[in-house]
Amino acid sequence: MSAPSAAAPPEEGEVASAVGGGGNEDKVLAAAQHIVKSLATSKNAADDMIRILSGFDHRFSSITADLFPSPSPSGGGGGAAGGGTSPVPPPPPREAFEAAEQLIRLWDATPEALVFEAPEEDVASYLAAVDVAVDQLASAAGGAGDAAAAAAEAAGVVVQLAMARLEEELRHLMVRHAVPLDASGLFCSLRRLSLESMDDLDTSSEFDPTTPHSLEGGPDTARSASLVANPFEDQVFDLVRPEAIDDLRSIAERMDRAGYASELAQVYCGIRRDLLEECLAVLGVERLSIDEVQRMEWKLLNDKMKKWVHGVKTVARSLLTSERRICDQVLAVSDELRDECFVESTKGCIMQILNFGDAVAVCTRSSEKLSRILDMYEALAEVIPELKELFFGNSGNDVICDLEGVLERLGDAVKGTLLEFGKVLQQESSRRPMMAGEIHPMTRYVMNYLRLLVIYSDTLDKLLDDDSSRDVDHDDSHRDADEEEYLESLSPLGRHLVKLISYLEANLEEKSKLYEDGALQCIFSMNNILYIVQKVKDSELGRILGDHWIRRRRGKIRQNSKNYLRVSWTKVLSFLKDDAHSGRSGSGSGSGSGNSSRIKEKFKNFNLAFDEIYRSQTLWKVPDPQLREELKISISENVIPAYRAFLGRYGSLVDSGRNSGRYIKYTPEDLENHLSDLFEGSLGSANHSRRR
Repeated sequence: MSAPSAAAPPEEGEVASAVGGGGNEDKVLAAAQHIVKSLATSKNAADDMIRILSGFDHRFSSITADLFPSPSPSGGGGGAAGGGTSPVPPPPPREAFEAAEQLIRLWDATPEALVFEAPEEDVASYLAAVDVAVDQLASAAGGAGDAAAAAAEAAGVVVQLAMARLEEELRHLMVRHAVPLDASGLFCSLRRLSLESMDDLDTSSEFDPTTPHSLEGGPDTARSASLVANPFEDQVFDLVRPEAIDDLRSIAERMDRAGYASELAQVYCGIRRDLLEECLAVLGVERLSIDEVQRMEWKLLNDKMKKWVHGVKTVARSLLTSERRICDQVLAVSDELRDECFVESTKGCIMQILNFGDAVAVCTRSSEKLSRILDMYEALAEVIPELKELFFGNSGNDVICDLEGVLERLGDAVKGTLLEFGKVLQQESSRRPMMAGEIHPMTRYVMNYLRLLVIYSDTLDKLLDDDSSRDVDHDDSHRDADEEEYLESLSPLGRHLVKLISYLEANLEEKSKLYEDGALQCIFSMNNILYIVQKVKDSELGRILGDHWIRRRRGKIRQNSKNYLRVSWTKVLSFLKDDAHSGRSGSGSGSGSGNSSRIKEKFKNFNLAFDEIYRSQTLWKVPDPQLREELKISISENVIPAYRAFLGRYGSLVDSGRNSGRYIKYTPEDLENHLSDLFEGSLGSANHSRRR
């Protein structure tokens, strides 16, 4: 056999010279035959040169392939057995190895050309040549003596050339046939998500911007995990074009069989890892440090947390599922190689996801982050069982352990945020009373916040289902057996909600004391307790807390209503009561000047007291129309009959004198009309009729 260099294809100039210098057709064909013969006895190599020559003139294709014996087909598909477990193959005929060497060197001499871009028969010829070379190496390595060592060395050189070529071919095929993630539909989905919100949740109120841990701004109420479906989450992508799979598998089989599994893994994992990172970028999951996350503005962080939730689901259900399928198909030659390459190629993607989750878990606790952290927790908890179906072996178990570790830390962040929320609620100490006794912004915020938490009730029940969740009140000496039984009947979240609402109620009780007017304290308490009851009754909070809790609060509202009537109207009604002197004189009795003066004084004092109440309490606000009407009815039922009776008994004593209008200022109908103006939050009507 001639030296390897003899197999190198002739330059185009040499061929052209032979063609142009012969002078006749016979000499040209003879020269071509001589060139092809110099390629040794490989029919594949001969075919390659015939193809080159026929490019200059179609007549060269008539050179018969029968001049050369066909190479032995042994080993042509041996790579499929894979894994190095098959017995050492018998040595291929020397001619077959030499022909294989010539063809491998021929391709090595043209590095700009790609085997898998050539016609199918050329690809098959090259792979057959690689099989022959690998068989020769395996056979020679199993032999003894100098001849075997020399043969092994020669085969090793050829195999090394072939493996370098296949490595480049693998890299090119994987990059060329990679399918990019389509970002257009995804970004449309994410934009639609960012515009979604729960219309019935109002958390926009600020109740104390000066408090260091203020609940300013409210939690974001768009629940990304359930309100908007991401069409990418459950779609399985073809991350590599299906037509390239067979070629990739044929390369992987031969590299593994030749002992180049580590080089195969390095190329495969490197390319797949880079492509998956590009997919993460499309999904909006960035590589961020803990410090960057902690210094990020809430608006920007909120957006990245939403994208992370969708990214986790898309990665687990689409990208990694597709990646596992590709890995199983391309690296089918070895189960161990397949599992290791899948973990290695996806590790960067997984770590990027986990790093952001960890960064969020250690961020400063603040109430507005809670719903987003819960979204992240639920998304990760949802996909971990699915990921367990993809990751196998020790390396796969390590990935699952890392995922479960981040899940646990996100759960701790949820519990820590709830604990911090309770502390803020207890410590909120704004000293600015609400004008007109209206609902405090803190009440609105907290109740809408709790309604938001109920959306995550299953998750929160699981996270709070421990001894600490039962600590509803450290001082339980005031609780009776019924109350204890009630608390025991609640879910972990229910007990925690009771605790948080008790903090709110205690804070509101302190804030009611900021009002100097005892009647306004009652109005403030009624407004806020009723708002709490309504928010509970009209949501899932009612199901969790139950009728017992609602009845107790309605009892508080009734008690405050009684207190209001007592504080606000007792003095007014006292002027309509008979005293020891006036009680002996009815409308038909004598009209002594002393008795008349006392009656006039009573009417005058009643008018002054009623006018004072009217001026102040028309400015007070009871937002709930039903409560407002019930209060007005209660006042009327107490005031109007007493006034009508007093007017009927003593009105004649005043009417008979001069300036009686100064004393009998109102008819019962006037009072009724004036009472209708109370609690509207505005000055009373000036059009009420007055007694002339």
